[in-house]
Amino acid sequence: MTRSSQQSSRRPSGPHPRNRHQGRYDFDALVRVAPELRAFMRTGVHGQPTLDFANPQAVRALNGALLLTQYGIEQWSIPPGYLCPPVPGRADYVHALADLLADSHDGVVPAGHELLGLDIGTGANLIYPLVGRVEYDWRFIAADIDPAALRNAEQILAANPTLASGISLRLQSDPTAIFEHIIQPDELVDFTLCNPPFHRSADEAHEASRKKWQNLRGTADPALNFGGQHNELFCEDGESGFLQRMANQSGGCREQVFWFSSLVSRLENVAPLQERVRALGATDVRVIPMAQGNKRSRFVAWTFLDKKQRRAWRRARWP
Repeated sequence: MTRSSQQSSRRPSGPHPRNRHQGRYDFDALVRVAPELRAFMRTGVHGQPTLDFANPQAVRALNGALLLTQYGIEQWSIPPGYLCPPVPGRADYVHALADLLADSHDGVVPAGHELLGLDIGTGANLIYPLVGRVEYDWRFIAADIDPAALRNAEQILAANPTLASGISLRLQSDPTAIFEHIIQPDELVDFTLCNPPFHRSADEAHEASRKKWQNLRGTADPALNFGGQHNELFCEDGESGFLQRMANQSGGCREQVFWFSSLVSRLENVAPLQERVRALGATDVRVIPMAQGNKRSRFVAWTFLDKKQRRAWRRARWP
């Protein structure tokens, strides 16, 4: 019997309680460890120190400083033009996933290298696996269709060997496949996570970013901020089509994954994803809300394992 889809009882008004990024950035501390940030500092409307967030170099430098000060990650960088996502939001997804695992584990987060996660579309930034390794000592498969992105991820791991031992970089040779060729026949994956392409075309992605940044920062050129390669920002069938493909393909490895999950940017895409995974036989479907400042987001998670299978999985794999 399929459990009814449910919303998490936690209604977040801010970052997850375990998220290291609470409140305003401590720019004085960040500049001390990353002096290059000083060139991008500005005075805010109320006289407070802030950053020139419209400058891609500033955003990359901020991410590097945050990853160094909060997680001890050395020499983090990405090539120009690649997606540079905010670290606090990525950390929230990791912590919310940990809570989901804990909900299946008598309220205790199962930490340790026995657990294996799959980051679908890890990009050049590799942030999900890095944060997950530091916070919970989980192992990761970091998959992408872009060889150049994985080469940059390899450089990040080379600078952080203690984390590298638990992260396997894998190239997806088939851009239409999500799990096939990545999850090996004898592998069990405890959770998947994904930040899917949001848009259907480059024009749609550019227009959405232009409006967002014109409203928030007064700049009409979104290329001046987080950037992103075409496969990071859009695909032919947009977010809704990508999520439907993910749902369909998850059915093909239903016994190898405990929890599937993906961010869903557009609220109207939540219900169709829920309906599709239920139709495929999902036994439990969750919608987990998250919040960062004024931004509200969520991810959808589902499993095909019944209660007996889940108990056996936990006993065999989770400390």
